Amino acid sequence: MATATVAIIGGGASGTLTAYHLLRARGADEPDLDVLLFEASGTPGRGIAYATTDPRHLLNVRAIGMSALPDEPNHLVEWAESTGRAITPTTFLPRREYAAYLDSLLAEIAPRLRVVPARVSDLERDPSGRWRVQAGEQTHLADHVVLAHGNATPRALVDGAGEPLPDAPWHLADPWRLAALDALPDDATVVVVGSGLTAVDTVITALDGAPRRRAVMISRSGLLPRSHVVETGTSWVTPVPSGPLRADDVAELVQAQIRAAARRDVDWRSVVDGLRGATQSIWRRLDLDERRRFLAVHAREWETHRHRMAPEVGARIAAFRAEGRLELVGGGLGSVADEGARARVALPGDGSVLADAIVNCTGPLTDVTRLGDPLLDRLLERRTIAPDPLRLGIATTAEGAVLDADGNLVPGLFTVGPPRKGTLYESTAVPEIRVQAAAFAAHVRAGGAVCEGAA
Repeated sequence: MATATVAIIGGGASGTLTAYHLLRARGADEPDLDVLLFEASGTPGRGIAYATTDPRHLLNVRAIGMSALPDEPNHLVEWAESTGRAITPTTFLPRREYAAYLDSLLAEIAPRLRVVPARVSDLERDPSGRWRVQAGEQTHLADHVVLAHGNATPRALVDGAGEPLPDAPWHLADPWRLAALDALPDDATVVVVGSGLTAVDTVITALDGAPRRRAVMISRSGLLPRSHVVETGTSWVTPVPSGPLRADDVAELVQAQIRAAARRDVDWRSVVDGLRGATQSIWRRLDLDERRRFLAVHAREWETHRHRMAPEVGARIAAFRAEGRLELVGGGLGSVADEGARARVALPGDGSVLADAIVNCTGPLTDVTRLGDPLLDRLLERRTIAPDPLRLGIATTAEGAVLDADGNLVPGLFTVGPPRKGTLYESTAVPEIRVQAAAFAAHVRAGGAVCEGAA
């Protein structure tokens, strides 16, 4: 059978898992695969999520849920044990240890994988129907292309008046510049804009081991992620009614199931976890207006319950608040006045804080038209890709085939991971990404050209 060439653009977790599923095994009747993994840094297996060097930054999913293989849940645990890492299935590993696990997957397929240490600048189909992938000075031909660019950096910060924050020493636009946090004065005050998991990691890096520092966490909602419990709870499967749904119906369903579970002494976490498998189906059954309502009214509350802190992390954050070193403020960022080495940040009411640093932890920018990525901009200009209607990612089918600006399938062009959030909503974590990667690999091995299915 002829060799098929697959180009994977992006070497983070999404790209790594896709390459691994393509190359880990091949049946005698399956096509040979030539897989190219394009990663500008030259070091795949990191991305934003797993590039951290701080061992206090933990996964927010237990080890048993982070296997690269959907049908082998113990794969990560067995790897850890084989490398001398003492863990159990319920351990929340440091994220840098998960990067080591991804490295081991890459090492396993290294003889058959071509890593291209260059940024892809252009992508266009030639008259034969193959894709021409321009990376640096080289052009590569591919039968299938996977856009696996993962999560983008946060959107630029603006103050309460809508003014962009200046490029000042106190403005840390990249929350993963850990060296900048470490270099702050021992008595620094840090304003963290955002209150999700990235904000939590930032607070831990800034405050843990520096008892004179304090932090003010500011977000529109003023809500923190909830914490996991140490041990897993009782399994709880929530029945979901058939047919079209409304956003308010979904919210009431969750609340009703939590009440029902409580009557049986079952923790709410079991309800939320029991709904995880149904989340994509529920999302697809909401029409566009109902999706908008969910995002506007219910999404933040759901996210705080769904994407939880590891127990150790939650305990640290609770201790900082009890000590008066961490303040959580709702209402969003107010006015910001540049005072040279520091900034004066207005708080709700008449208060303010003099900040040694303002850190942007507002979460990844999802609007593909605003990312400023040269490759994606070219594809948008040619109408090869389009944003989904909610600007959460790229327009795709449920199976990950890319749709052009007219809603037509683009032959041989796919996505895996966060770019599919608008279509699936639940598409940013390893348990979902590994399923997408495995499905794409099976599709290619079967000799498929495009995934069938409606948007």
